[in-house]
Amino acid sequence: QVELVESGGGWVHPGGSLRLSCVASRLTFRIRPMAWFRQAPGKEREFVAAIDWNSPTIDYAEAVKGRFSISRDNAKDTVYLEMNSLKPEDTAVYYCAAGRPLFYSITTEAMYYWGKGTLVTASS
Repeated sequence: QVELVESGGGWVHPGGSLRLSCVASRLTFRIRPMAWFRQAPGKEREFVAAIDWNSPTIDYAEAVKGRFSISRDNAKDTVYLEMNSLKPEDTAVYYCAAGRPLFYSITTEAMYYWGKGTLVTASS
């Protein structure tokens, strides 16, 4: 069974930073795009960031540009999300997702596998 396990969530003051990790198991990680999505209470799940299998293509939601950074380590089957200058509106459950092999997309519908999420709370 494929597993995506997120970690690194927690509470931080606005302006603080957190680094999320997602480790993939039993997945052809190196040839899949990876992405982060988030879902705040009462809202739809929304795109945050994505990175393709070779890393030249990276996308960010407008709300996080300049503050968040996605990266991956294919040797460790791990994708990261570095979050800086966190705002209260960043508070959400953050989900790691894997797309189709050799097919890049940033839509929710294009994601094949999902992690269970990790909660990020930015508040005073």
